[in-house]
Amino acid sequence: MPRLVGRNQEKKLLNDALNSNKSELIAIYGRRRVGKTFLVNQVYKNRIIFSFSGLINTTLKTQLENFHLLLSQKKNKLQKPKNWIVAFYNLQEYITKIKSTKKKVIFIDEFPWLDSRKSNFLTAFDNFWNNYASKREDLVVIICGSAASYMIKNIIRSKGGLHNRITNKINLKPFNLYETELLLKKNKVNLSRYDILQLYMCFGGIPHYLERINPGESVVSIINKLCFEKDAFLQNEFDNIFYSLFDNANNHITIITVLSKVKKGLTRKEIITKSKLKSGGAITNTLNELIASGFLEKQIPFSGRKSSLYRLTDEYTLFYLKFIKNQSQNSTNTWQTMYSKNSYKIWSGFSFENICLKHINQIKEGLKITGIYTKTGSWVEKNEEKGTQIDLLIDRADNTINLCEIKFYNSEFTLTKSYVDILRNKISVFKEKTKTKKNIFTTLITTYGIKINKYSTQYIQNELLIDDLFIDV
Repeated sequence: MPRLVGRNQEKKLLNDALNSNKSELIAIYGRRRVGKTFLVNQVYKNRIIFSFSGLINTTLKTQLENFHLLLSQKKNKLQKPKNWIVAFYNLQEYITKIKSTKKKVIFIDEFPWLDSRKSNFLTAFDNFWNNYASKREDLVVIICGSAASYMIKNIIRSKGGLHNRITNKINLKPFNLYETELLLKKNKVNLSRYDILQLYMCFGGIPHYLERINPGESVVSIINKLCFEKDAFLQNEFDNIFYSLFDNANNHITIITVLSKVKKGLTRKEIITKSKLKSGGAITNTLNELIASGFLEKQIPFSGRKSSLYRLTDEYTLFYLKFIKNQSQNSTNTWQTMYSKNSYKIWSGFSFENICLKHINQIKEGLKITGIYTKTGSWVEKNEEKGTQIDLLIDRADNTINLCEIKFYNSEFTLTKSYVDILRNKISVFKEKTKTKKNIFTTLITTYGIKINKYSTQYIQNELLIDDLFIDV
């Protein structure tokens, strides 16, 4: 049986619930395939007394029949429930007759799929928790769902019967690079960190995708097999993700597609213009759902513009729209051909920048500034001639700003006179426009470091390598 890798904080939270002196209601949410169900089953494998999962796009009758059949395996002679109130009453009857005083776990997976229109499922669950489960001291009730926007709105920020009833929550994120390496090593996939980084650019830290990688394969063959060969596992995953998560997924896909074509993100107004969607509450809800589900990040620019930027950050989605979507299944050696093209080299530079932004804690650890309060963001200054942009700024409370340049390269990076001139101009424009009086430390984040020359020693104050992104923090 697969062994759980990483997730140390999440495991502690779930185990603490077993040791508390009251019943616990824990909500777990996160994007599809991130490992929510696996986490619960691994931590609570000997404590789950009833486990039930909602079915996608089916009737109330079918959901109730599924619930009844699963519970009937635990307790005989149960009357078929005609509604969820009766279904949860049957569950109460089963729990009450268990004599053990140990904490018992009830696991309801894909919770949002159960709360269909006119099902009254949420009302019945409210009643089950508030009038039965919460009055006991020996239950841990786990409710889990991939539709993060539903979980946040209806459970975590509920204004109804579950208002302030959640005792804890877990927003389960994809693996970082450290956890990704752990998983691959556990599966005896021995690749260099440079190769792991390339896989991460394509799949992100989604455990379900990473589990498909076999030992003894090169990066090119792995990507070709999973993405481009006939009936490849990740060829249709894009549609599966969005149509299973969102009721009206077309608007979500439209926004995602628009954002995939820009590097630094777009404002809400720019998204509306480029997508040709109508302004209003619907687009706001769509953006919020994409953020809650882990596909977008809303970034507040360092300075210079008031409007926040929405940026597509999901690695698989970016890779799919750039390379997989329009490829023919009949092509041979598809990725081997594209891998050597300049378009991939340009894209990989942007993807590496995106990954660095997700590993800010590792970057701070590498800079030895974890104990200092910081704000992070990118910076763009537009003018009539040529704009100036900075990949990453770390604004520190100790009167210092790290101006970070991020470079993905297959060997040591060489600072040339022309590059140094660009760098000096960036610093000059940044100081002029922001009026900052803080110290500016130029920081270069690269895969294999900087080749030592007169420019590297004179103009670079801090240097981080690929290994710094694999730190466990």
